[in-house]
Amino acid sequence: MPYDQSLDVSSFKESKEFEDTRITVGVFSYNGGQSKLQLSRENRNQNDEWRFAKLGRMTKEEALEIVPLMTKAVEGM
Repeated sequence: MPYDQSLDVSSFKESKEFEDTRITVGVFSYNGGQSKLQLSRENRNQNDEWRFAKLGRMTKEEALEIVPLMTKAVEGM
């Protein structure tokens, strides 16, 4: 069965912007299933548009800003 975006429900979503990147913390439940925490990164390109990028690693500054968002998200799960 292919992915159906209408079945993906977000119960929490908050982003933190840095210089040319932003990280989003979200809690999603697909088709009424168990809630799951999702982290994603977007980078700003030369046209000032946001483009999805692999999150991979975070700097210490990013982690210090994102951990409280993750804690807030988990508390609401």
